[in-house]
Parts: sequence; C-alpha cells; structure tokens
Amino acid sequence: MKKTLLSILASCCFLNLLFAQQQIYEDKPYIQDYSIKYYLSDSTLKLAAACEDRNGVVAVLSSKGILKPQAGAFQYPGLLQPDRSYKPVAEKSIAALALQDNQLVYLDDKEVFSNAFAGKWIARHGLLQPSLLCTAPNFMSAVSDGKQIRIFRLGAVVAEAKVENDVLKAIKFDPQNNRFLLLGKHSISVLSAGDKSIKTVFDEKSLTCFDVANDKIFVGTKNGYLVLGSDNFRILQPVVDKLPVPNLTAISVIRGRLWFGSPQGAFMLRDDGKFNYYFGERWFPGNEVVQISAGDGNRVLVLTNKGLGDLHFDPMTLEEKALFYEKQVRLRHIRYGFNCDVSTLKHGDLSTFEMGQRDSDNLWTSMYLVSQLFRYKVTGSQEALDNCIESFEAMERLFDITGMKGYFARGFERRGYHKFSNKAWDGGLTNGWTHAKGEDWDWRGTTSSDQTVGQMFTLTLMAELMDGDVKKRAVHLMDQLMTNIINNDWYLIDFDGKPTLWGKWNPEYVNGFPVNVGDRKLNSSNIIGFLQAAYHFTGKELYKQKAYELMEKHGYLENLLRPMADIGRAEKGSADWARMLSADWNHSDDEMYFLGYWCLYPYAFDKDLKEKYKTAIRQHWELERPERDGLWNLCYGMTGAKDFDLAQTVWYLKEFPLDMVEWQVKNSHRKDIELITPDFRGQTTKEVLPPDERPELKHNRNLFKLDREANGISELSAGDSFLLPYWMGRYLGVIGAGAIR
Repeated sequence: MKKTLLSILASCCFLNLLFAQQQIYEDKPYIQDYSIKYYLSDSTLKLAAACEDRNGVVAVLSSKGILKPQAGAFQYPGLLQPDRSYKPVAEKSIAALALQDNQLVYLDDKEVFSNAFAGKWIARHGLLQPSLLCTAPNFMSAVSDGKQIRIFRLGAVVAEAKVENDVLKAIKFDPQNNRFLLLGKHSISVLSAGDKSIKTVFDEKSLTCFDVANDKIFVGTKNGYLVLGSDNFRILQPVVDKLPVPNLTAISVIRGRLWFGSPQGAFMLRDDGKFNYYFGERWFPGNEVVQISAGDGNRVLVLTNKGLGDLHFDPMTLEEKALFYEKQVRLRHIRYGFNCDVSTLKHGDLSTFEMGQRDSDNLWTSMYLVSQLFRYKVTGSQEALDNCIESFEAMERLFDITGMKGYFARGFERRGYHKFSNKAWDGGLTNGWTHAKGEDWDWRGTTSSDQTVGQMFTLTLMAELMDGDVKKRAVHLMDQLMTNIINNDWYLIDFDGKPTLWGKWNPEYVNGFPVNVGDRKLNSSNIIGFLQAAYHFTGKELYKQKAYELMEKHGYLENLLRPMADIGRAEKGSADWARMLSADWNHSDDEMYFLGYWCLYPYAFDKDLKEKYKTAIRQHWELERPERDGLWNLCYGMTGAKDFDLAQTVWYLKEFPLDMVEWQVKNSHRKDIELITPDFRGQTTKEVLPPDERPELKHNRNLFKLDREANGISELSAGDSFLLPYWMGRYLGVIGAGAIR
C-alpha cells in the first residue's frame, strides 16, 4: 500500500522537513535515449548508407551489397549480415539507396528500381559508374557519377547536365522549390526538370555534407556548419564552429532536430543551443559517422565505419527508469547480498562478467540497502523489503565473520580465492586477508573510515525506519561498533592488533593535520555524527559524554564547522602524510561527508548545534553545487533547505545512461565546452557534462573528468549511483510517483 507524503514525514519526523514549502517534481514521461548496436561481421566491408522503410526493414549499403541487422537488443549487440530476402537484388551491384514515400529505391550499374510500387519504378540511367541517387515524388529520380547528372521521371530523361569545375558528393530534393540541390566539394548548385544546365548558387571551400528542410539548407564543412535560405541562397547563419567536433561528415534534419556526424561521434542540436553528444560504444560500434537517417517512430539510425547504431528515444518516467535499474542490479550486481560492480567484462560482453570482492563493496551496499529501505517505506514493496533485508544480513555478517566484537570486515569470500599478503593496504585485493573460524571462508581486514560511514549510514536508517527485531539488530551493531572504537582509543584495530590505515578518529591523529587539510574536518564531522546517532538509539550517556569531550576538549566542533572553502593543500613544511592527503581534492571524502550528514544533522544534541551543522552542510553543498550531483542535493535537502536544486537533481536522474558499461569516453577535444584551468577540486569545465556523456558516474569520483581510455571492461551498478538518490527523493517527498501509463 502506497504511503502519502504526509504519512511518510509523520513517521520520520526527525527530518524536520517543512514539506508544504518544498517543491515536488511531478514524474511525467520524458524522453530517454539508449542504443541497440549492430556490428559488421566482416570488418573489411565499407558502409555507405542506411535506410528504414515503412515496413521496418532496415537496409544497409556496403561495398559488397545490402546488409540487414540480425538479432540485437539493448546491451546485447547484433550483427549486420548479407540480405538475401530478394534474390534478384542480392545478385545486383547496388551503388546507392534512397527512400520515397518510405519505400526503398535502389541504384545499380544499370538502373534505378524498387521492389515497391508493384515494381514499376524502373529508370535505365546509362551512366558507367553511378554513385549518387536522390528520389522525388511522381517517380522522379536524380542519378550522378559525380560529373554527369540525369533526372528521370520513371524511365524518361527530363533533364541532364555536366558538372563543371567540381565533383558532386550528394544530391537532395528541395520540395519547397521543386528542384534538386547538388553538393560539390566547394559548391552548391541546382537542377530542375527541363533544365539543360546546372546553376551554381553558392561557393565555399571544404564542403562535406548538406540537408534541406522547410526553407533552409544546412551545410556542413570541415570546420562547422552554416545555414542558407533555400529560396535565395543567402546566408541566414554564418559558420558555427563551436561544435563537439567541427569536422562534419554528415548532417541531417530528422523530425525537426538537426543532427551531425563526425569522425568522433554524432551530436544533436538542442533547443537551448547546446548539444547532446554521442561518442563511443555506449552508442555506436564505431566513432566515424558515415550517415545519419530517420528510423521508425522516434528512432535515429547512425551508420559508422564499424556498424550501425540504432538510437531509441522512448518515453519513460523516472520511476520506470528506477525499476529498470532494479532488475539490472539484481541480474548482475548482487554477490552474497552485497551490491557490487563487475570489472571483468571482455569488451562489454555481459556474458563474460564475474563478481568478486571489491574494496568498497560495504559502502556501495550500504547505499543500495538504504535505497531499498526508502523504496519500501514509500511504496510498501515486498521486493524492496526483501532486497533490503538480504543486504542487511550481508552487512551483519561482516561483523560476525571477524570474531572480533564490534569490528567488521571489509569483505569476505570462500576460502582459497585470494592470496594472503602482509603488506599494508594499497588499494589491491591481495592484502589484509585472514581465515575465518572453520574451513570455508576468508575475510578481509584493512577496514576503513569510509566503510565505517557505510555501516553507520545503514545502521542509523535501519534503526530509524524499521521496527522489531531488525531495529534491535541494527542498534546492537551500532552500539558494539562505537564501543569498540572508544575502547580502542578512537581507532579501528585489525586482526593483527594494529590500527587500520584509515580507521582513525583519535585526537592526536586528527588534530595532527593542519587546519586546512580535509581529513581534520572530515574525521571530526563523521565521528561526532556517529556518537550522536549511537546516543539517540541506545540512550547511553557515554556516547554523548565522549562527543562533547571531542568537541570541547579536542576542538572537533571547531574542526567540523570550519568552512569548506578553507580546505586546501597543506603548506610547505607540513608532514608528508598531510601533503599527500591534500595534494588534490578527494571526492570519496564528499561521499563520506554527505552520507555522514544523515547521522550528524538529525540527531544533533540541541537546536543550536543543529543550526550550526546546517550551516556547515550548506557551505559544503554550495562548494559542490557545480557538480549537479543529485545525491548531494538531496542530502542537503534532508536538512529542510528550501532551495536544494531540485531541477538539477531531476536533470541528473534523467541524463543517467541506461547502459552502465564503462565504455571509452572522450570529451577533451570538444569545441562546444568551455575549458577552465583545473582548480583544487579538479573542475576542468565551466559546466559539468551530463552523466551519459562523461566517463564518471559514481559519486566518489571527479565528475568533471573528461576522458576514459578503458573500453568495456566493467559495468557499474546503478544501486548506489542512481537508485539511492532516486528513492531518497521519493522518500523526502520531493519527487512524485511516476505517472500511470
């Protein structure tokens, strides 16, 4: 049974949201893009054109005849295979394809013909090596070999001419003026029925492609595009070169949208004057675009040197998108109840994926678990509750498997799959492993502060929102964890009896950093939040006492309230460790802060502290605001803030790619983005790119990174990157349920 916003907030009064004053996004269908890819089965073939007729038949012209897409589904590519459906056509040497009345028309070395129109469209052209074909109403066609051009009505020649001082590259029919437009290497000309000569109307160097729509001619060059009036050929818009890639190989007007092809992907002009950029195998088999044409419905066919990308633009609500990801996560990203990425793919082939323990499975699982908890509280879904409890049991077992009261493992695996190493944690998967009691399992120590944030994020919200035995279990683990940290002088002690590399909240360690080094503020913020939550749920005065001791005696309140703008690099002469940690901005710290705020803000000991915390959170959010990260926005919104960039949060969710494979991504070459000198936080562009155009999707990475070379070796889970902010928005009551369709 679905709960109303009022009942949700009433049961979660710790949020203190003035919901009546909050904006609410009404979840209506928007347009979601994704691609189905068809690769060449013979890589030696050259591709020239792709057309889809009114029957849904897609014909792809290659250097060895017509190909057609076979099989193929989202994330499961198909192949381009020889088309044998019409044997007489399969045996011809096809030189060009065209559509008329949404029917396929062919050009071979002897004639223009079609299998539609009862086969009566036949025009013997008489050219030796024709390569260009354009059709028009009333069975008209224009054929050229680049120098000669002839216009036919069925089999009768109605105009012909020879091209002087240029070589034709393309022909388009201009229905507004009932004539054919001819594109050369440096000229645009016109030829109509009855004409005996070609009239050159525009001359410009380096012309590459063109299209005509309504009363405009869109002309592509090697350095941008321009727009001419089709009636008088005057320049309506001078050359536009601030494009993702100015060197244009294709230009098409499709359903009122202007599309461009280039040697480095395709892009579409938006209403706001900016571009949607499609690069890499998330979208196409290759990046060298040959042609862009309309598919049926809202689809766009992008032909590349390596195959066909079939772009789909389907209506979808955010809730439908979330439920799509829910299935994706369950299919490939659940390991022993943990939410994990998979990083063993062979060129994006999902049949090759393997799951294994990763450094931060605990943290990613906490984020997925809480997403399912929010989903359950909002929708009452039994599936969401089952998912939540399964992951909670995995998080519980991290405590149980160590045999060390209040200490949890980084991860676990069946015995024998990881070699043991005594080296300190270095980010690899071979260190920190030890045997669990019994003979079946090994567990990994080296537990870190971000793992602890994950546990406390989970335990706090499970304790807040669940009842009965589950709530008791969460509070018990929280109590044991915090008692362990206090008893060990604010350290996490590993199985070797030594503090872990990152599990340190000891005042001597924390205050050993200069005041502008982020770890001093971060560790103070996290541990005070942990202690507040522990006090709230256990009622043990020890936690409140220790929190005030850290805040008043050791300056942790001053540390955590220090403005985020003051955080930077350690000064010369600082310790090596401080200089290393502050060499650049650590985006994992942002994740630890914002998840930790769910312990810090709601459970403040008094209203004065709560207001101070809210100020610190707002200052942090303001600094992170350029990232347009939906999770950061909503974590700030949790404080009851009226302006937390809801519109940007919705943009973030809508622009997330359905294909979560980490394909190669390149943006550093783009001419349409404004590059800036990277700052301390690693911001490289004036505006962050949409999620489906950039290489990084996880919250703990630099979202301003422009390129990624690795191609198709891993698939990220949407469980932490998308589902947490989406269901958090639903839980906070600022994103409405999806429209019923």
